[in-house]
Amino acid sequence: MKRATRHFFADRDIQIILGTLLRVGVIVSMTVIVIGGLLYLFKFLDLPVDYKVFHSGQLEYSSIDAVLVGLSRYDSKAIIQLGILLLIFTPIARVVFSVFSFIIERDYLYVAIGLLVLCIILLSLSYNIVH
Repeated sequence: MKRATRHFFADRDIQIILGTLLRVGVIVSMTVIVIGGLLYLFKFLDLPVDYKVFHSGQLEYSSIDAVLVGLSRYDSKAIIQLGILLLIFTPIARVVFSVFSFIIERDYLYVAIGLLVLCIILLSLSYNIVH
């Protein structure tokens, strides 16, 4: 007589899901950036460019709120910035999924390590620690 066994994620299943998550995140962010770039080029196609003057102080979309406001206006720069944010959040999503997979496996040491990594990433993003 066979006993019913509970099926948890195998290591191979988790690796496949994590790999797919990273691939999809990069492809989606790349697609959003290309769409925003094409819209930007079509919008400013006839605008002459002055390479003698460099404007470094243009921080129009330096926060997520500003990006959302720009997206509501269909601004191409905001679409490009959204793609970059998606690219930044892809590895963060990987860490979150890893934490959940370690919880399912009941591997609490790696849950703690994953949560520590996630806290460090979120603190560095929210408090502008990165130079």
